[in-house]
Amino acid sequence: MSDHEVSALLERAAELDQVDPLGAYRNEFVIEDAFVYLDGNSLGRLPKRTIERMRTVVEDEWAHELVLGWDHWLNLGLEIGDRLAPLIGASLGEVVVCDQTSVNLYKVANAGLTHSGRTDIITDRGNFPSDRYVLEAVATAAGGTLIFAPEDPSPQVIESLMTDSVGVVSLSHVGYRSGRMLDAPAITDVAHTGGALMLWDLAHSAGAVPVFLNEWGADLAVGCTYKYLNAGPGAPGFLFVRESLIGVIEQPITGWYAHADQFAMADQFVPKAGIGRFVVGTPSIVSMVGADEGINLTAEVGMASLRRKSLALTDIFIESLDQLAPPDTELVTPRNHDARGSQVTVRHTEAYRISLALRREGVIPDFRAPDLVRFGFTPLYTTFTEAAMAATRLNHIVRTGSYAEFDTQRHGVT
Repeated sequence: MSDHEVSALLERAAELDQVDPLGAYRNEFVIEDAFVYLDGNSLGRLPKRTIERMRTVVEDEWAHELVLGWDHWLNLGLEIGDRLAPLIGASLGEVVVCDQTSVNLYKVANAGLTHSGRTDIITDRGNFPSDRYVLEAVATAAGGTLIFAPEDPSPQVIESLMTDSVGVVSLSHVGYRSGRMLDAPAITDVAHTGGALMLWDLAHSAGAVPVFLNEWGADLAVGCTYKYLNAGPGAPGFLFVRESLIGVIEQPITGWYAHADQFAMADQFVPKAGIGRFVVGTPSIVSMVGADEGINLTAEVGMASLRRKSLALTDIFIESLDQLAPPDTELVTPRNHDARGSQVTVRHTEAYRISLALRREGVIPDFRAPDLVRFGFTPLYTTFTEAAMAATRLNHIVRTGSYAEFDTQRHGVT
């Protein structure tokens, strides 16, 4: 591709930025670097309003209220859960922000499998490692097996694996490796037809793509807040339990925060009546308010608007790759809008060194072994110009072979 053609591509992207209805929201974030930051699917940027909220918690509330601050901190996870619920298609009282995603997955997977009276769980080989580890431990403890579908399975594949011993089907709505979005309603129906509960991991969905848990008929769900919801490193996760199951399934980690009378310090555990029974221990309030601000900002914009821009950003990146045609690269993420999350994954045998070369060129993607480079597009702050620039720099690095300057030995965060 000629320099003139590259310039035309960047000019088109700049024109899209000029008319972007969400363009002003970029100013809501701290952006004091020159990075083309496309790793929001691992850690989102910092909203400016979060700084002020955390300062209030630390300098005003903690500093001056001390333990009395718990009078208004105590139920914060439940309150934030209610604010998150509409963003994932849930009802009030079905979502709570608490603990970490892996802990929440253990809680709901264990509770769901026990309730089913069965022993096996279905997931897929491409599911996030923590999910696979947790699910295997839960199935093994129940005397069962973790059954693996191929990566990014279709409803038909899940149906072919269903048996009378499968009590839970647990999949990621958007695959962390491929960026493929699964057919959630159809897979949920397959699970229910087979007598199993459906558990969705929304880590790469919440804040990125529209989610309709109640419409799908989902039973259980978990997710994190530090990716597309921009809650900050180590921010708490969330869990969802369908209303009709809340008082029926049993939470396996009976921490004091789930007690019906928390400060009675009673000898026997009596669970709370609502979704609060799925909380375990004392929450990190500073991180919790980061989740609150990120969720509020996302709700302010609305998932429909975010989805439109997400698809437009990933479209221009894919179209740019089509025009540039970097050699020996393969598009892994689906072109079909109905099957695409908010990231684009590219395969190349030198993916790791290419990711390092991109970082040197000011583009921040990430690498997933053995041969994938992931580009995450967060509509609240990513521009069309950044999408086009990332494609042109990827093309230049692959064509010139400049990645060869880097060591093949992996180290640090990839």
